[in-house]
Amino acid sequence: MRIRSPAVNASTEIPEVGPRQPCPCGSGKRYKVCHGKHTRAAERTYVARPFAGLPGECDWVAMREIISAATAPLVLAGEHADRDVLACTLLPGAMPALVRDNGQVLLALQTVAGGGDASADLGHTLATALAAEPGSSVVPGPLPSDAPRLHDLLDLDAEFVVTVHDTFDFWIDPESETPAEARASLEEANEAVVPTARLDSVTGAYWCSLDDRDQVRWVLPHEEEPLLDALARLHAADADTLGEGTRLLGTFRTHGLLVPVWDLVEGTRAGDVEQPAAEFGARLDEALAETAPLSREQRRARAGLANRQVTIR
Repeated sequence: MRIRSPAVNASTEIPEVGPRQPCPCGSGKRYKVCHGKHTRAAERTYVARPFAGLPGECDWVAMREIISAATAPLVLAGEHADRDVLACTLLPGAMPALVRDNGQVLLALQTVAGGGDASADLGHTLATALAAEPGSSVVPGPLPSDAPRLHDLLDLDAEFVVTVHDTFDFWIDPESETPAEARASLEEANEAVVPTARLDSVTGAYWCSLDDRDQVRWVLPHEEEPLLDALARLHAADADTLGEGTRLLGTFRTHGLLVPVWDLVEGTRAGDVEQPAAEFGARLDEALAETAPLSREQRRARAGLANRQVTIR
């Protein structure tokens, strides 16, 4: 006959033990799936800047929010250091990840987050993919309380290098035959790609060509309040443009960072805005270093900028 463990009063304090040890509550379960699960869940709070601390934080945000088609190789640490992993903006059918026949892992960044920490969501998906069989699609289960973050899996000394693509042809495995249905899906996806280019003169800035306009979307790493002050100083001095005929349309917030968006003169190409972007970057650094209180005109500019929230597509 099985003897039930005595019930534990909700107010009873359960001491913390190792995750694989029996839970002190007497349930017979391991601590990590009993009271340890609740403890870790309570510790797993919303992370406003989930990619902070990763090399190339601004480019991580850009790949997740701005770019249609791009890839970046990832360098792992620890036991998986020899695995070939490629971060991607999107994968076929919005798959979170897949493992090719040769063992290469493709990790999609533009997926629906399951928790309050995108780094943990992606880390959980990556860990699941690393344990999956070659040739399989990866659909991770619910986010566990002890899910690794990207920070736990990646070599934090390795550079994050983004390559922007004109198509999703990187979906195709050159070592495997692609079914006709997959080819048709690829062609349909390619028609929706927004032409994009990464600017070389600055960090985190991307030129985009939409149907009716050309833009620069620039992910900036600065804290929001001093950044808004700096942009207000530049606007009041008519120095917040990227050249004649351009204008700062507004900003949007994502993953804890502010992203200014500029409308460009029709027909402006990525190369045309390299020097203006570098010059703006220098002006922004000077404005960020200013410590004097904002003038009335600058405060008015700041209020206007704070109200001009941009919705991207």
